[in-house]
Amino acid sequence: MKFLVLATAAAIGFAAPAFAFQCPADIATIDQALATKPVSDADRAKVNALRQEGARLHAAGSHAQSVQKLAQAKQILGVR
Repeated sequence: MKFLVLATAAAIGFAAPAFAFQCPADIATIDQALATKPVSDADRAKVNALRQEGARLHAAGSHAQSVQKLAQAKQILGVR
């Protein structure tokens, strides 16, 4: 049991930096899609709110939550 807890903690610790570097790439993808894809005003407002929340979470060090918010925005835009 102790090993499982330590292995889980190590996996999370190693994954956090990967999330940290993913956030700026996701933000750039969202910005590019907003500039080039036709988007309804309602969807644009949702995407902008999710993008800003994702950027705020990234700056606060909450990278996993940031990636989730940015993924929601990318899903609305239909980008990967």
